Amino acid sequence: MNHPHTPHASFSTTPLYLSAPDAVALVRRKGLKNCIAGMAEYIRADFLRWPDFDKSARVANHSQGGVIELMPIADDTTYSFKYVNGHPHNTAIGLSTVMAFGVLADVATGAPTLVSELTLTTALRTAATSALAAKALARPNSRVMALIGNGAQSEFQAIAFQHLVGIDTVRLFDIDPQATTKLFANLSATGLKLQVCTSVAEAVQGADIVTTITADKACATIVTADMLAPGMHINAVGGDCPGKTELAADVLQAAKVFVEYTPQTRVEGDSQQMPADFAVTELWQVLNGTRTGRDNDAQITVFDSVGFALEDFSALRFMHEAALALGYGERLHLIPQLSDPKNLFVTLLDAGHKASALPLPCLATAIA
Repeated sequence: MNHPHTPHASFSTTPLYLSAPDAVALVRRKGLKNCIAGMAEYIRADFLRWPDFDKSARVANHSQGGVIELMPIADDTTYSFKYVNGHPHNTAIGLSTVMAFGVLADVATGAPTLVSELTLTTALRTAATSALAAKALARPNSRVMALIGNGAQSEFQAIAFQHLVGIDTVRLFDIDPQATTKLFANLSATGLKLQVCTSVAEAVQGADIVTTITADKACATIVTADMLAPGMHINAVGGDCPGKTELAADVLQAAKVFVEYTPQTRVEGDSQQMPADFAVTELWQVLNGTRTGRDNDAQITVFDSVGFALEDFSALRFMHEAALALGYGERLHLIPQLSDPKNLFVTLLDAGHKASALPLPCLATAIA
C-alpha cells in the first residue's frame, strides 16, 4: 500500500534537530487537534504495514523510583528509537514524570536523519493511539468519558477523544484535587462538558469510555468489575511496566482485550496479571480487518495500552515531515564531517599537523 516515507538522508551527517521549543511552536502553528489527528493517521498507516517492521519489546532498566527504557523499531528503510523514563515522584523536585527524546535514521547507511524531543510528542502520540483504538473498539455513539488520572497526559486524551471519537462530556477524577483543578482549567475553553467527581466509582458511572492514565508504579486495582456497565470501552494507559497495573483481574476476565504488541503487553500491561494463554487480540489485526473488534453493543472491551515503538516511529515521521515543510529545527553537527571517511584521527590535528600527516605524494604536492 502507499504510505508516507521519511525523507531520505542524502548521506548527510547533519541530522535535523527538533528542540522542545521548536516542537511546541510547530504544534501551535498546525493546531493541537490537527497534530493529534495527523499522528493518528500515520500510526494507522504504519499499523497496516505491521509485517514490514522488525519488532521487539522495549529494553527497560528498573529502579526503586522508576524506569528508563529504550524503544527501537525499523522497517527496510527507516530505523527509530525512543529514550523515555517514568519516574512518578519527579514532580516533587520540579521534573516531569516522563521525559523523552528520539532518533530517526536511514537503514541503508545508518546515518541519523532526525534527533527530536519526544516528551510533548509522546503525549500526542499516546492520545492519538488511544483515540484510534477507541474508534475501532468503542460503540459508535459513545459521548461520555471518565478520565481517571488528571496528570500531564490527561488534556491530550480529552482533546483526542473529543475530536477523533466524538466525546462531548468528560468526568474527571484524581486522588490529587490540584491535578483535577489544573485539568479543568486547561480544558475550560474546549467546549467539553466537564464534571468533577469525588471517586473512581462516581466518575465511571454513566461513562461510555473509561480512560485510566495514572502514574504510580504499583499493582493497583483502580477499576473493579462492579463498576463495569454493558458496552463500556476501557482505555487502560497507565499500566505500562512490570508491577504497575490499573485494572482488577476480573475486569479483564469480563472483557474482550486488545493490545499493541503481545510479547510486551504480557509483561508490562494489565494483562501481566493473567495466565500466559489469556486471549488477546492485537490492534493491527482489527485495523486491517483480519480480526473482529467489538462483537456487539453489550460487550465490554479493553485496550490494554502500554505504548509501543511503532507509535513513536510514526510520530517521529510526522514531526520530521512537518518540521521540514514548515521550516522548524536546525541542522545538528552530530557526526564528524570527514573528507576521508577512513581517517577519523585527522579531526584532532591542527592545520599544520594535518598537512604533515598527508601521505608523501600529497605532502609533496602541498609543498609545491
